[in-house]
Amino acid sequence: MPNGSNKDPLVSAYFTVEFQGVIAGAFQEVSGMGSSNDVVEYQASGPKGQYIIKKIPGHLTWNNITLKRGITDSVDLWKWRKTVEEGKIDDARKNGSVVMYDQNGHEVARWNFVNAWPSKLTGPTADAKSKEVAIEELEIVVEGYERVK
Repeated sequence: MPNGSNKDPLVSAYFTVEFQGVIAGAFQEVSGMGSSNDVVEYQASGPKGQYIIKKIPGHLTWNNITLKRGITDSVDLWKWRKTVEEGKIDDARKNGSVVMYDQNGHEVARWNFVNAWPSKLTGPTADAKSKEVAIEELEIVVEGYERVK
């Protein structure tokens, strides 16, 4: 619950992703972190016998995390994805963290996740006329999050 304090919102400069405590890389964009519940509705009797609709939380789902960054010469993410392609899912599962930094390089927020594996890895769009950084995108599946900072 909000405590009523008037703190400035955090401004992010960049994100890193750590797996098993080791930084895997810096990312310019992270999206999708969160969870949701299905809503289960059922009819019940109210105090005067009338029908009312009750809503309760159903199945819990953890959202996938999407990470975007400028492509580098590192192929670590591609090797990790290859592990899943080869059917070695137990070897691919990793615990880790998404860490947000401010413009001064100070850690300002951290989300820990468990049992992540790469469900999708997309290379950059090739356009020799473009002067923009080539972006690769990684989507990871997780089995839970916790914001710890």
